[in-house]
Amino acid sequence: MSAQHPGPRRDTRGIVDPADFLARVRFRRHAPAPALRPYLEHYWLIDWDLSQPCASHVVPHPSVNLVFQRYDDGGPDLLELSGVGLALATRKLAGRGRVCGIQFRPGGFRPFAPGSPVSRWTDRVIDAAPVFPRADPAAVLTPERDEERVAALDAFLLGLDPRPDPRARLAMELVDRVRHDRTVRRVDVLAREAGLSARSLQRLFAAHVGVGPKWVLLRYRIHEALEHAESERDVDWSRLAVELGYADQAHFVRDFTATLGAPPSALRPGARRP
Repeated sequence: MSAQHPGPRRDTRGIVDPADFLARVRFRRHAPAPALRPYLEHYWLIDWDLSQPCASHVVPHPSVNLVFQRYDDGGPDLLELSGVGLALATRKLAGRGRVCGIQFRPGGFRPFAPGSPVSRWTDRVIDAAPVFPRADPAAVLTPERDEERVAALDAFLLGLDPRPDPRARLAMELVDRVRHDRTVRRVDVLAREAGLSARSLQRLFAAHVGVGPKWVLLRYRIHEALEHAESERDVDWSRLAVELGYADQAHFVRDFTATLGAPPSALRPGARRP
């Protein structure tokens, strides 16, 4: 698999009220080893030491995440497998702790766990030990330096010996097209351009992404709309709905509200969610 992939994203797309959250925790992204970049978005590391609890609210990307976790509560280190989340994800942080996460590209996880379709994990957060029994969370979480944690993550993933998969590559290419090309507004057009029937495209996405192509299209629209809501004070929602491919503003508002639990007009730049 030789697809080129840029370095870690620098945006905060998907994070609700990023300024407030990032002011409370140390959040970093790092690139994986070159051999892993075709499959991964990035590694993400968070450390916190809080006098008051805080919560993160994230509109998930169509990505699988593996998350190594350590909390200052005397409990064991954890490794969770988080499938593509269908709704707003909220996680409360308190005291001290750290997480080291692996965000796979949409379509990039299955080469590491080829025995099951990615849809098996959709909207689930589970103990990853049965899936990756040789994982050692302490090896990832104990180092203080980011470089050492990244090296441990690289060693873990390279030890799984992912094999190039043409179907996974096709899924990743199609999701990238949806993410970056605003003119892609209909699933049947995407299928036709890929040389697939609509049903074959659905099967491809279920097996390698975990959700259908229409869902991916809608999720990226919501991410873009959220970015506007967080950064602009006077958004023309009617115009934006058309730019995002909606037939009308009512359909857009319904999707946005169903995902975030509030209409776009309720979100103001810098406004904090409860």
